Amino acid sequence: MRGLTHRAVDEAAGLAPGSTSNVARTRLALLELALTRLTELDDAALLADLPVPPGLGRDELTEIVARALHVQLTSARRRALARYELALEANRRPELREIYDRAGRRFREPLVALVTAAGSPDPAAHARRLVAFHEGVLFDALAGAGSVPSLADLREATADFLKGILP
Repeated sequence: MRGLTHRAVDEAAGLAPGSTSNVARTRLALLELALTRLTELDDAALLADLPVPPGLGRDELTEIVARALHVQLTSARRRALARYELALEANRRPELREIYDRAGRRFREPLVALVTAAGSPDPAAHARRLVAFHEGVLFDALAGAGSVPSLADLREATADFLKGILP
């Protein structure tokens, strides 16, 4: 987090010095912009055209979740790490917490629709558990002691998890 400065953003973006501070006057504003942009990028990568067909099968849901995890562990790895950094910062800054929580709801709500379509008897609770599973796998692979699992391993782990919550 210490590396996220107005000057560093100007340099990384090839902008004239002071450009970023014209848009984001404070550190909090800079953090808010970073979180907003991460949310937009993840939304495009993970939620765009997300199918929620009625009668979604457990196998189809397994594939959706495993692929989302795989994207976050590979091509979107840096964004996932940045999100964890911002999550920790949000715990220190109530103003950022509100934005972080709002961004989180953007991703949780589609999960409720997915587990509903897959036949969950308690979609809200099962979506929360699916988020916890998803975040646990991500954290273990990105910041914990685990290694990055293959797509096949992610499918297997997701299938095992979903067998426990879906009929």
